[in-house]
Amino acid sequence: MLEFTLLFVAGVIGGVMNAVAGGGTFITFPALVFAGVPPIAANATSTVAALPGYLTATLGFRRDLAAMEGAPMLKLTLWTVVGGAVGCGLLLVSSNAAFAVLVPFLLLVATVIFYWSDTVRRLASRWRSVVTPFGLGTLLPMSIYGGYFNGGLGIIMLAVFAMWGMTDLHQMNGLKSWLSFALAVIAAVVFAVGGKIVWVPAAMVSAGTIIGGYAGAPVARRIPRHTLRLLIAAVGFGMSAIFFWRLINGG
Repeated sequence: MLEFTLLFVAGVIGGVMNAVAGGGTFITFPALVFAGVPPIAANATSTVAALPGYLTATLGFRRDLAAMEGAPMLKLTLWTVVGGAVGCGLLLVSSNAAFAVLVPFLLLVATVIFYWSDTVRRLASRWRSVVTPFGLGTLLPMSIYGGYFNGGLGIIMLAVFAMWGMTDLHQMNGLKSWLSFALAVIAAVVFAVGGKIVWVPAAMVSAGTIIGGYAGAPVARRIPRHTLRLLIAAVGFGMSAIFFWRLINGG
């Protein structure tokens, strides 16, 4: 019962974080690991548990998506699914021991990208002249990463969209939500077939993310954005440190 409560609360907090700034994986993935779920199954379960939140966010941005011009949505969705499937496949053939070694580094990189996201997007926008808008050269690596490890994917997506030349943040968030949803759907299929989803914890985390997502809007209006970023970055760096400690001590 204590573990279920932990996972539900982690889902709520993760849902709030995703709604206001991103970074919910920094909470939900470690919570699943600390609850005793093996690293690969925890990553798969965390990705699938976020699926309802991606869908509701997409519905919230549906008008912004409808107003987008020139974006080949079918192509983007198809190749995101293909790249996500490849990333999920790579995760399935990884061992828990190998993945556990990568986790602290992936969390640290995702946290760094998250904390300096404005700088990352600003630097990425300078590549507009050399990066093909909506091109597979940036879409596929991004999708493969998302299928393998979902942490920080939203921030990476926004940076890639800036490289494509997108400037409307609402449209960028809408596209991010839709492609994240598409990736989560294929991840759910691949991980379910591979037997990597722990369904009861997934349901607990998912229920929490739905509630947290609805609660995120009023929270976002009350807490300054910079303060939110500091709090989430502190969680990310803290979780990275814990996983490095576990790695060094063989935990």
